[in-house]
Amino acid sequence: MPMLTRRGFVAATMAGVALPRGALAADGPVPNSAGTEGPRRLAPAGACDCHFHIIDARFPPPDTPKPPGMTVDDYRLLQARLGTTRAVPVQPKNHGTDPTCLLDALARFGGNGRGIAVLRPDVTDAALKRLDAGNVRGLRFSVWNPNDTVAPIAAIEPLAKRVADLGWHVQLHMSGDQIRENAALLNRLPCGIVFDHMGRLDPARGPDDPAFATIAGLVEKGRAWVKLAGAYLNTRAGPPEYPDATRTARAFVKLAPERLVWGSDWPHVTETHKPDDAVLFDLLSDWAGSEATRDRILVDNPAKLYGFA
Repeated sequence: MPMLTRRGFVAATMAGVALPRGALAADGPVPNSAGTEGPRRLAPAGACDCHFHIIDARFPPPDTPKPPGMTVDDYRLLQARLGTTRAVPVQPKNHGTDPTCLLDALARFGGNGRGIAVLRPDVTDAALKRLDAGNVRGLRFSVWNPNDTVAPIAAIEPLAKRVADLGWHVQLHMSGDQIRENAALLNRLPCGIVFDHMGRLDPARGPDDPAFATIAGLVEKGRAWVKLAGAYLNTRAGPPEYPDATRTARAFVKLAPERLVWGSDWPHVTETHKPDDAVLFDLLSDWAGSEATRDRILVDNPAKLYGFA
């Protein structure tokens, strides 16, 4: 098969066409991402980006900031650069608890998309069924910064009870301290758990942070997954190697490679200076230690967690 241009790749993924390894001419700029070159190693067929955000000014609420360059069309360029085809958009704080933008993105991703919503405990049963039909598979609680929390810790358990029968999970963006302090809550939730950004452990302690043991206990019981994402959120040393984040990621790989997924965290809304997504993608190869483990994290694990065919 001849090499595809990025425009050709975008058209093929929108049409749901499965592309073989080596089909992509990946170089080129992407909004909200530094660098222009593709990764050192191509993504395997069916690779999934399990954590990114779509922000689009066309959708509510109207009174929140919606920076440019963060739409589905912009994200397609990142897919073309990295070679991923499956996608798990996570509803950002910019869209509050209104899922309209998320559902629009999932409709455009078709069978290659699954979504993570942000809701309140008073969401109706009809709304939950509509979200399920639209390929939403989990609820996110980003409570790491109490000053901009949309759905608080108090909402986790009542919502978890409501979505458990749908087969959904809860996705938690908590600090290591919050994870440790809420260990009893996490252990009694009736659904699966996905920990954002490697659990936001103290970078100085990494896997020696007491929260690592809390996460590990849930993982070993088959009740939790971990997202290998946000190296720049788990470091004091910084790019390009992020050695402290790398230490944590490798500890999770050693613990349970079958319970890990990867995410770009594009468009990197916390970062004034945007990272190079190809560099972040290549980090996974360093963390995984082998191509087989990397491909498992990119393909097999997301298929199981999110229900991709």
